[in-house]
Amino acid sequence: MKTSIIQRVIVMNKIKGLSFHSTLIATVLAALSCASFSVAAADLNPAQQVIQETSDLLYGIVQKDKDRLNDRKYVLKLVNEVIEPRVDLDKVSKLVLGKYWRKASDDQKTRFQKEFKGLLVNTYTTAFNEFGDWTVHFLPMTLDSSKKRIIVKTEIIQPSRPPIAVNYRMAINKVGEWKTYDVIIEGISMVTNYKASFAKSIKKKGGLENVIQKLAAKNKKSEASSQLALETSAKP
Repeated sequence: MKTSIIQRVIVMNKIKGLSFHSTLIATVLAALSCASFSVAAADLNPAQQVIQETSDLLYGIVQKDKDRLNDRKYVLKLVNEVIEPRVDLDKVSKLVLGKYWRKASDDQKTRFQKEFKGLLVNTYTTAFNEFGDWTVHFLPMTLDSSKKRIIVKTEIIQPSRPPIAVNYRMAINKVGEWKTYDVIIEGISMVTNYKASFAKSIKKKGGLENVIQKLAAKNKKSEASSQLALETSAKP
């Protein structure tokens, strides 16, 4: 417990201005969308190339469409087209719900994935607008072709700030694609953090169904707020 608290303090001292939940996922997204890399693509293994490819796509979009990044619907489109194909959402959902995933009905699983993705979109919308230029440095690694799961280690370098350790847990699927299923920032796992949060919510709110409904209501409210903000900014 003490170690976890210390780790959280370290992260928050390195990345100021974001809540802890936002930091875990938003740091990576924002860093990828505005980062340069310290190595050439030819020097990277296939798993590392997935991360760099995602960065290249996000960087081009962010630079081109900065004015649209407050539009939640537009960010959802980016998630569907750029991020989701490179993330194993099924695996992430199973891990963050743990035993509750196994007990859930097929309908609950589908609705949870939809609302969980909506929760991440809310964070992404903030993340795109909160970071400056960073450099991502890939740490040396050897890719063992017999391994189905690996950890890709990187450091995010910011001017006048300590490096931030960001590691990606990745797995290769049946068609040979490497996909991310967890992100670890300064030793703190996104999946572990969300798993603890959801387990607490499920116990407190009386079951998974109530949590899904709460998530849906929260996402609907965020969508309405985003739409209102867009309409207000569009007025002369």
